[in-house]
Amino acid sequence: MHEYFVIIPNCDAFSNTRDMLVNDIRYLYTEKRLDHLVLGKTTAYAQHYDASLLQQVPRSLSRDTINLPLELPFTGVDTWNAYEVSWLNTKGKPVVAIMQCDVPIDSANLIESKSFKLYLNSFNQTRFASEEEVLGLMQKDLSACAGRPVELSLVPCAAFANIRIGDLPSHANADFPACVIDDLDIAIDDYNLSASSLTTHNEVVSETLISHLLKSNCLITNQPDWGSVQIRYSGKQIDKESVLRYLISFRQHNEFHEQCVERIFYDILTHCKPKKLSVYARYTRRGGLDINPFRSNFEAPYNNVRLARQ
Repeated sequence: MHEYFVIIPNCDAFSNTRDMLVNDIRYLYTEKRLDHLVLGKTTAYAQHYDASLLQQVPRSLSRDTINLPLELPFTGVDTWNAYEVSWLNTKGKPVVAIMQCDVPIDSANLIESKSFKLYLNSFNQTRFASEEEVLGLMQKDLSACAGRPVELSLVPCAAFANIRIGDLPSHANADFPACVIDDLDIAIDDYNLSASSLTTHNEVVSETLISHLLKSNCLITNQPDWGSVQIRYSGKQIDKESVLRYLISFRQHNEFHEQCVERIFYDILTHCKPKKLSVYARYTRRGGLDINPFRSNFEAPYNNVRLARQ
Protein backbone atom coordinates (compact mmCIF):
# COMPACT_ATOMS: atom_id res chain seq x y z
CA MET A 1 0.00 0.00 0.00
CA HIS A 2 1.35 3.43 -0.95
CA GLU A 3 0.77 6.69 0.87
CA TYR A 4 0.89 10.04 -0.88
CA PHE A 5 1.20 13.48 0.65
CA VAL A 6 -0.01 16.63 -1.09
CA ILE A 7 1.22 19.98 0.19
CA ILE A 8 -1.15 22.86 -0.57
CA PRO A 9 -0.38 26.42 0.58
CA ASN A 10 -2.55 27.39 3.54
CA CYS A 11 -3.49 30.95 2.63
CA ASP A 12 -6.58 32.78 1.42
CA ALA A 13 -5.34 32.98 -2.16
CA PHE A 14 -5.33 29.19 -2.39
CA SER A 15 -8.36 28.45 -0.20
CA ASN A 16 -10.74 27.52 -3.03
CA THR A 17 -8.11 25.41 -4.79
CA ARG A 18 -7.21 23.73 -1.54
CA ASP A 19 -10.82 22.85 -0.76
CA MET A 20 -11.38 21.47 -4.26
CA LEU A 21 -8.24 19.35 -4.14
CA VAL A 22 -9.04 18.01 -0.69
CA ASN A 23 -12.52 17.03 -1.87
CA ASP A 24 -11.10 15.38 -5.01
CA ILE A 25 -8.57 13.41 -2.95
CA ARG A 26 -11.27 12.32 -0.53
CA TYR A 27 -13.51 11.26 -3.43
CA LEU A 28 -10.77 9.19 -5.06
CA TYR A 29 -9.96 7.60 -1.71
CA THR A 30 -13.61 6.76 -1.15
CA GLU A 31 -14.02 5.39 -4.68
CA LYS A 32 -10.97 3.15 -4.19
CA ARG A 33 -12.35 1.89 -0.89
CA LEU A 34 -15.61 0.95 -2.61
CA ASP A 35 -14.29 -0.70 -5.77
CA HIS A 36 -15.12 -4.17 -4.38
CA LEU A 37 -18.87 -3.47 -4.44
CA VAL A 38 -21.21 -5.21 -6.89
CA LEU A 39 -22.91 -1.86 -7.46
CA GLY A 40 -22.44 -0.77 -11.08
CA LYS A 41 -21.19 -4.20 -12.19
CA THR A 42 -22.85 -7.04 -14.07
CA THR A 43 -23.79 -9.74 -11.57
CA ALA A 44 -25.39 -13.18 -11.57
CA TYR A 45 -28.59 -13.69 -9.59
CA ALA A 46 -28.33 -16.40 -6.94
CA GLN A 47 -31.09 -19.02 -7.02
CA HIS A 48 -30.90 -19.92 -3.34
CA TYR A 49 -30.38 -18.19 -0.02
CA ASP A 50 -26.89 -16.71 0.30
CA ALA A 51 -25.95 -14.37 3.16
CA SER A 52 -22.53 -13.72 1.61
CA LEU A 53 -24.17 -11.50 -1.02
CA LEU A 54 -24.56 -8.67 1.49
CA GLN A 55 -21.95 -5.92 1.28
CA GLN A 56 -21.22 -3.09 3.68
CA VAL A 57 -20.04 0.49 3.30
CA PRO A 58 -18.29 2.06 6.32
CA ARG A 59 -20.23 5.11 7.51
CA SER A 60 -16.91 6.71 8.42
CA LEU A 61 -16.04 7.27 4.74
CA SER A 62 -18.67 9.96 4.24
CA ARG A 63 -18.62 11.25 7.80
CA ASP A 64 -14.92 12.00 7.51
CA THR A 65 -15.55 13.81 4.23
CA ILE A 66 -18.09 16.20 5.76
CA ASN A 67 -16.03 16.55 8.96
CA LEU A 68 -18.66 15.21 11.32
CA PRO A 69 -17.36 15.05 14.90
CA LEU A 70 -16.86 11.64 16.51
CA GLU A 71 -19.68 12.48 18.91
CA LEU A 72 -22.46 12.69 16.35
CA PRO A 73 -24.66 15.81 16.53
CA PHE A 74 -27.79 13.75 15.80
CA THR A 75 -29.61 10.52 16.47
CA GLY A 76 -31.78 8.72 13.97
CA VAL A 77 -32.39 5.70 11.78
CA ASP A 78 -32.27 4.56 8.16
CA THR A 79 -35.61 2.95 7.33
CA TRP A 80 -35.62 0.61 4.34
CA ASN A 81 -38.77 -0.72 2.68
CA ALA A 82 -38.42 -3.83 0.53
CA TYR A 83 -41.39 -4.49 -1.75
CA GLU A 84 -40.09 -7.57 -3.58
CA VAL A 85 -39.63 -10.12 -0.80
CA SER A 86 -40.54 -13.72 -1.58
CA TRP A 87 -39.66 -17.28 -0.61
CA LEU A 88 -41.14 -20.79 -0.92
CA ASN A 89 -43.03 -22.65 1.80
CA THR A 90 -42.24 -26.29 2.53
CA LYS A 91 -44.56 -27.39 -0.28
CA GLY A 92 -42.82 -25.15 -2.81
CA LYS A 93 -45.59 -22.55 -2.95
CA PRO A 94 -44.40 -18.92 -3.15
CA VAL A 95 -44.99 -16.51 -0.29
CA VAL A 96 -44.67 -12.74 -0.72
CA ALA A 97 -44.32 -9.95 1.83
CA ILE A 98 -43.17 -6.37 2.32
CA MET A 99 -40.27 -5.85 4.70
CA GLN A 100 -39.33 -2.87 6.84
CA CYS A 101 -35.72 -2.73 8.07
CA ASP A 102 -34.55 -0.05 10.51
CA VAL A 103 -30.76 0.36 10.59
CA PRO A 104 -29.48 2.42 13.55
CA ILE A 105 -27.24 5.35 12.65
CA ASP A 106 -24.62 4.30 15.19
CA SER A 107 -23.97 1.11 13.20
CA ALA A 108 -20.48 0.91 11.74
CA ASN A 109 -21.78 0.32 8.22
CA LEU A 110 -24.39 1.16 5.64
CA ILE A 111 -25.92 -1.79 3.83
CA GLU A 112 -25.12 -1.39 0.13
CA SER A 113 -28.40 -1.29 -1.79
CA LYS A 114 -27.66 -3.55 -4.77
CA SER A 115 -26.21 -6.23 -2.51
CA PHE A 116 -29.34 -5.91 -0.35
CA LYS A 117 -31.49 -6.56 -3.43
CA LEU A 118 -29.38 -9.55 -4.51
CA TYR A 119 -29.53 -10.94 -0.98
CA LEU A 120 -33.33 -10.67 -0.85
CA ASN A 121 -33.60 -12.26 -4.30
CA SER A 122 -31.63 -15.26 -3.03
CA PHE A 123 -34.66 -16.21 -0.91
CA ASN A 124 -36.89 -16.55 -3.97
CA GLN A 125 -36.27 -20.25 -4.68
CA THR A 126 -35.47 -21.36 -1.14
CA ARG A 127 -37.94 -23.29 1.04
CA PHE A 128 -38.62 -22.21 4.60
CA ALA A 129 -40.86 -23.69 7.27
CA SER A 130 -42.30 -20.38 8.43
CA GLU A 131 -42.24 -16.59 8.19
CA GLU A 132 -40.48 -16.59 11.56
CA GLU A 133 -37.60 -18.62 10.12
CA VAL A 134 -37.20 -16.13 7.27
CA LEU A 135 -37.37 -13.15 9.62
CA GLY A 136 -34.80 -14.72 11.96
CA LEU A 137 -32.30 -15.29 9.14
CA MET A 138 -32.75 -11.77 7.79
CA GLN A 139 -32.37 -10.28 11.26
CA LYS A 140 -29.11 -12.16 11.81
CA ASP A 141 -27.60 -11.44 8.40
CA LEU A 142 -28.53 -7.76 8.13
CA SER A 143 -27.40 -7.05 11.69
CA ALA A 144 -24.04 -8.67 10.94
CA CYS A 145 -23.66 -6.56 7.79
CA ALA A 146 -24.57 -3.30 9.55
CA GLY A 147 -22.47 -4.05 12.61
CA ARG A 148 -25.40 -3.41 14.97
CA PRO A 149 -28.77 -5.09 15.55
CA VAL A 150 -31.39 -3.95 13.03
CA GLU A 151 -35.15 -4.01 13.59
CA LEU A 152 -37.18 -6.00 11.06
CA SER A 153 -40.83 -6.60 10.34
CA LEU A 154 -42.64 -8.43 7.54
CA VAL A 155 -46.06 -7.37 6.27
CA PRO A 156 -47.96 -10.35 4.79
CA CYS A 157 -50.31 -10.09 1.82
CA ALA A 158 -53.36 -10.07 4.08
CA ALA A 159 -52.20 -6.78 5.62
CA PHE A 160 -51.23 -4.93 2.42
CA ALA A 161 -54.50 -2.97 2.47
CA ASN A 162 -53.44 -1.39 5.76
CA ILE A 163 -50.43 0.33 4.16
CA ARG A 164 -51.41 3.90 3.44
CA ILE A 165 -49.92 6.63 1.30
CA GLY A 166 -49.36 9.92 3.09
CA ASP A 167 -47.60 13.22 2.52
CA LEU A 168 -45.10 15.48 4.19
CA PRO A 169 -44.99 16.79 6.83
CA SER A 170 -44.50 13.48 8.58
CA HIS A 171 -45.53 13.63 12.22
CA ALA A 172 -47.29 17.01 11.85
CA ASN A 173 -46.64 19.29 14.82
CA ALA A 174 -48.57 22.52 15.42
CA ASP A 175 -45.49 23.99 17.09
CA PHE A 176 -43.63 23.64 13.77
CA PRO A 177 -46.02 24.88 11.04
CA ALA A 178 -45.21 23.42 7.63
CA CYS A 179 -44.38 25.21 4.41
CA VAL A 180 -43.65 23.68 0.99
CA ILE A 181 -40.94 25.84 -0.59
CA ASP A 182 -41.00 24.43 -4.13
CA ASP A 183 -43.18 27.18 -5.62
CA LEU A 184 -40.68 29.94 -4.84
CA ASP A 185 -39.94 31.78 -8.09
CA ILE A 186 -36.15 31.63 -8.21
CA ALA A 187 -33.66 31.45 -11.07
CA ILE A 188 -31.01 28.71 -10.94
CA ASP A 189 -27.87 28.63 -13.09
CA ASP A 190 -25.42 26.79 -10.82
CA TYR A 191 -25.93 23.14 -9.92
CA ASN A 192 -22.66 22.57 -8.06
CA LEU A 193 -23.15 21.53 -4.45
CA SER A 194 -22.67 24.50 -2.16
CA ALA A 195 -23.90 25.41 1.32
CA SER A 196 -22.74 29.00 0.89
CA SER A 197 -26.25 30.09 -0.11
CA LEU A 198 -27.67 29.20 3.31
CA THR A 199 -28.61 32.38 5.18
CA THR A 200 -30.84 33.32 8.10
CA HIS A 201 -32.98 36.24 9.26
CA ASN A 202 -32.96 37.68 12.79
CA GLU A 203 -36.47 36.50 13.67
CA VAL A 204 -36.50 33.31 15.78
CA VAL A 205 -39.06 30.77 14.57
CA SER A 206 -40.06 27.12 14.75
CA GLU A 207 -41.16 25.69 11.42
CA THR A 208 -41.04 22.78 9.00
CA LEU A 209 -39.73 23.29 5.45
CA ILE A 210 -40.63 20.74 2.77
CA SER A 211 -39.26 20.19 -0.73
CA HIS A 212 -39.96 17.50 -3.31
CA LEU A 213 -37.15 18.73 -5.58
CA LEU A 214 -34.25 16.83 -4.02
CA LYS A 215 -32.21 14.94 -6.58
CA SER A 216 -28.72 13.54 -6.18
CA ASN A 217 -26.83 10.75 -7.94
CA CYS A 218 -25.50 7.38 -6.88
CA LEU A 219 -21.86 7.58 -5.80
CA ILE A 220 -20.91 4.57 -7.94
CA THR A 221 -23.32 4.32 -10.89
CA ASN A 222 -24.30 7.99 -11.30
CA GLN A 223 -27.96 6.94 -11.56
CA PRO A 224 -30.36 9.63 -10.30
CA ASP A 225 -31.79 9.39 -6.79
CA TRP A 226 -35.10 11.25 -6.35
CA GLY A 227 -36.42 12.29 -2.97
CA SER A 228 -38.60 14.50 -0.83
CA VAL A 229 -37.06 16.18 2.19
CA GLN A 230 -38.46 17.65 5.39
CA ILE A 231 -36.44 20.09 7.52
CA ARG A 232 -37.86 20.90 10.96
CA TYR A 233 -36.04 23.40 13.14
CA SER A 234 -36.13 26.06 15.85
CA GLY A 235 -33.82 29.05 15.64
CA LYS A 236 -33.14 32.05 13.46
CA GLN A 237 -35.44 31.84 10.47
CA ILE A 238 -33.72 30.17 7.54
CA ASP A 239 -34.19 32.10 4.31
CA LYS A 240 -36.47 29.88 2.24
CA GLU A 241 -34.95 30.78 -1.11
CA SER A 242 -31.49 30.02 0.23
CA VAL A 243 -32.43 26.55 1.46
CA LEU A 244 -34.21 25.75 -1.82
CA ARG A 245 -31.11 26.77 -3.77
CA TYR A 246 -29.02 24.61 -1.46
CA LEU A 247 -31.21 21.54 -1.94
CA ILE A 248 -31.23 22.02 -5.72
CA SER A 249 -27.42 22.21 -5.66
CA PHE A 250 -27.40 18.45 -4.90
CA ARG A 251 -28.69 17.85 -8.43
CA GLN A 252 -25.30 16.83 -9.85
CA HIS A 253 -23.79 15.62 -6.58
CA ASN A 254 -22.76 11.97 -6.16
CA GLU A 255 -23.40 10.46 -2.75
CA PHE A 256 -25.47 7.73 -1.12
CA HIS A 257 -28.90 8.62 0.31
CA GLU A 258 -27.84 8.39 3.95
CA GLN A 259 -24.76 10.51 3.33
CA CYS A 260 -26.78 13.26 1.61
CA VAL A 261 -29.12 13.56 4.59
CA GLU A 262 -26.23 13.76 7.05
CA ARG A 263 -24.61 16.42 4.87
CA ILE A 264 -27.85 18.44 4.77
CA PHE A 265 -28.19 18.20 8.54
CA TYR A 266 -24.62 19.24 9.25
CA ASP A 267 -24.54 22.04 6.68
CA ILE A 268 -27.71 23.58 8.13
CA LEU A 269 -26.47 23.08 11.67
CA THR A 270 -23.13 24.72 10.83
CA HIS A 271 -24.35 27.61 8.68
CA CYS A 272 -27.72 28.41 10.28
CA LYS A 273 -27.09 27.23 13.86
CA PRO A 274 -30.64 26.20 14.83
CA LYS A 275 -31.20 25.08 18.41
CA LYS A 276 -33.32 22.16 17.26
CA LEU A 277 -33.04 20.39 13.91
CA SER A 278 -34.47 17.34 12.16
CA VAL A 279 -33.85 16.30 8.56
CA TYR A 280 -35.92 13.52 7.02
CA ALA A 281 -35.82 12.31 3.41
CA ARG A 282 -37.98 9.78 1.62
CA TYR A 283 -36.40 8.53 -1.60
CA THR A 284 -38.14 6.80 -4.47
CA ARG A 285 -37.51 3.10 -4.81
CA ARG A 286 -34.97 1.35 -7.00
CA GLY A 287 -34.73 -2.41 -7.38
CA GLY A 288 -37.74 -2.86 -5.12
CA LEU A 289 -36.13 -0.90 -2.26
CA ASP A 290 -36.55 2.59 -0.91
CA ILE A 291 -34.39 4.27 1.75
CA ASN A 292 -35.68 6.87 4.20
CA PRO A 293 -32.97 8.42 6.43
CA PHE A 294 -33.94 10.42 9.53
CA ARG A 295 -31.56 12.59 11.58
CA SER A 296 -32.48 14.79 14.56
CA ASN A 297 -31.05 16.38 17.68
CA PHE A 298 -34.42 16.58 19.46
CA GLU A 299 -37.05 14.22 17.99
CA ALA A 300 -37.69 10.50 17.75
CA PRO A 301 -37.99 8.97 14.26
CA TYR A 302 -41.34 9.43 12.52
CA ASN A 303 -43.75 6.70 11.50
CA ASN A 304 -42.91 4.94 8.24
CA VAL A 305 -45.57 6.33 5.87
CA ARG A 306 -45.08 6.05 2.09
CA LEU A 307 -45.31 9.05 -0.19
CA ALA A 308 -47.09 8.94 -3.56
CA ARG A 309 -43.81 8.73 -5.52
CA GLN A 310 -42.73 5.69 -3.54
